[in-house]
Amino acid sequence: MSQIQTRPTILVFGATGAQGSSVAYRLLKNRGYHVRCITRNPGSEKALALEAAGAEIVGGDLDDIHSLLDAMQGCYGVFGVTNFWEHFEKEFQQGKNLIDAAHQSGIAHLIFSSLPSYSDLSSGQLPVPHCDIKAALENYARSLQIPATFIHMPFFYENFFSFFPPQKEADGNYYFGFPQGNTPLAMTSAEDLGPIVALIFSCPTLYMGRTVGVVGEDRPCKEYAAIMSRVLGVTIRYRHIQRDIFAGFGFPGAEELANMFEVQRLYIPRRSQHVMESYGMNPGMQSFESWVLRNKTQFLELLNQPEYAQEI
Repeated sequence: MSQIQTRPTILVFGATGAQGSSVAYRLLKNRGYHVRCITRNPGSEKALALEAAGAEIVGGDLDDIHSLLDAMQGCYGVFGVTNFWEHFEKEFQQGKNLIDAAHQSGIAHLIFSSLPSYSDLSSGQLPVPHCDIKAALENYARSLQIPATFIHMPFFYENFFSFFPPQKEADGNYYFGFPQGNTPLAMTSAEDLGPIVALIFSCPTLYMGRTVGVVGEDRPCKEYAAIMSRVLGVTIRYRHIQRDIFAGFGFPGAEELANMFEVQRLYIPRRSQHVMESYGMNPGMQSFESWVLRNKTQFLELLNQPEYAQEI
C-alpha cells in the first residue's frame, strides 16, 4: 500500500457481497480510481476475481480497527457497508469501528450504506434492528461531522431468489407473501447501486451531507406478482400475511421482518421521488420487468426445483 497511485484510491467494504461488489466493479470499469477492496479472506474466489479485474485486495476485519486504519492509508474515499444478518447486534460496534477509522484517517468522502430508523417511524412500537442500527450509525457519523453521503437501499429484486421465492401450492399456482399489504414496496437490484455510488464520488459537492434513496421500482406487491406471471408464463400471486402471523413463523428474524414490512405498510406510503432521482443518477436502472426477463432462466429453474413445488 506504499505504492504511489496517480489516481485517487477508494476503499470498498463488502466487495465480495451484493452492494460492495456492485460498487467495486463499477469503479473499476470507470477507471478513474484505484480500487482497494478489504476482506477477511483475500484468497476467496470472489476476492481473486476482483483482483483479476484490477482491484487491490487487502486483508482486514471490522472487529479490528487497526486493520481498517491500515487499509485506509492514502485513501481519498471509502464505501462502507455492514451486515446485520451475519453479526446481528454486533453490527453497531463494527460500523462504529469503520466510521471511527474513516474519521481518524481524514477520509475526504465516506459513502455509507445506511437505513432509516423504523423504530422512530413507528414511535418505538415496531423495532427493526437491522434498520435501526444502521440509522444509529448514520447519526453517529453525522455527529463526528465526517464528510459523508448516506445511501438507503430498499428490498432487493434478488430477494425473490433467496428469502422469498414464490412457492407452489395445491392449486398449481405460485405464491409469495409478507405483511406489506397494498402499500407500494420499494425495490431495486443490488447491481444498480454501483453507478450511483460512482456518480456521488465524482460529484462530491452535490451530494456531501445528503441521504440518497436508491429505488428502481415502487409498486404494490400484486403488480410485481403480475409482472412475474407475465414474463415467466406461470401464475404467481401475492398474499398479504398479517404481521402477527408472519412474526409467529418461528424462523430466525421472523419478528424483525414482520415489523419491517408493517412499518413500511403503515408509515412509508410511497418513494416515487427516490425513483425519479435514482433514474436521473443511473439511467441504466433496471425495472423489475427487465430484471425478471434478464433472469428468466434462473427464475424458472428455481420454481421447478422440488423443494419449491410442494404444498405449504
